[in-house]
Amino acid sequence: MGGMMDGSGMGNNFFGGFLSFGLILLILIIAIFFIIRWMMKPNANERNSNDRARGETRSKEVLKNRLASGEITEEEYDRLRKKLDD
Repeated sequence: MGGMMDGSGMGNNFFGGFLSFGLILLILIIAIFFIIRWMMKPNANERNSNDRARGETRSKEVLKNRLASGEITEEEYDRLRKKLDD
């Protein structure tokens, strides 16, 4: 009888169990967050093709600007544009 009345019985088990449950729940929530984040980002092949397309677009814009500013001739522009298209 003295064991249950000294305050170390059911009270510690309740809070210990509650904190353990909370910790497990927190870890589970964090794991779900990272799994969803991992699933949402594009894979390497999609990233590479997107980067490549952006790079080609940027290169063509630079080429157009060089033609417009007179740095290159129309013949050079056509030759370089064909190289970018290959």
